[in-house]
Amino acid sequence: MYQFFVEDEQVGKDFITITGPDVNHMKNVLRMKPGETVRISSRSGHDYECRVLELTSEFVQLDILNSEIAGTELPCKIYLFQALPKGERMEYVIQKAVELGVYEIIPVAMKYCVVKLDEKRAQAKVKRWQAVAQSAAKQSKRSRIPLVHPVMTYEDAVRYALECDRCLVPYENERGMKAAAQAFMNIQPNEKISVIIGPEGGFAEHEIEAVRQKMQVISLGKRILRTDTAAITMMALLMMHIEMEAEGDWD
Repeated sequence: MYQFFVEDEQVGKDFITITGPDVNHMKNVLRMKPGETVRISSRSGHDYECRVLELTSEFVQLDILNSEIAGTELPCKIYLFQALPKGERMEYVIQKAVELGVYEIIPVAMKYCVVKLDEKRAQAKVKRWQAVAQSAAKQSKRSRIPLVHPVMTYEDAVRYALECDRCLVPYENERGMKAAAQAFMNIQPNEKISVIIGPEGGFAEHEIEAVRQKMQVISLGKRILRTDTAAITMMALLMMHIEMEAEGDWD
């Protein structure tokens, strides 16, 4: 079943109207026909099972079959602060983080980031990254499209991260897994969780010292992980723990 996203004002009592680029995609790329079913998610995170009624060059009209289908969002909101990686690794991190349930992604410029973006390039990158997030949200049947923020400085990122209920910082020089295990076990339903991932060159000493007393600095093992591996590892661990806690599987 194909997935599409709409604004709240496109949702009526019995019908949903799709406009914009998705019309051409549905009509001319997917070649959908009246009677086919699709999954629709609104901006506010409501999910609907719908049937195609009419396809025109301007709009697609959908009949709402079920407005009580189960959502796919995690009961906690994960904010991933990702140091700017080189090449296309940011796109990879965004794609996988969205699949794993991230709520927001914040690109961060840190001291040892290999990539340095001027304002114009950063704006173009963020636009591209948001498109990657939207595509991944459709593929993974998310109920919402995670927001990709403009690139932040490390100082601004730390301030934003501290607004969350719990702040986790995987650090390559930290040792011992008990603290990491305890950090996951302490997570409560509906918490906002920030995760700060360092760059290829690692955290600068002053960057770690700036958060050590305010956040939980943890280890992901004895091996040095690439920045994209660390991000995906954290997202997978958090997703597993949060999902199992929500389903009562730890009991």
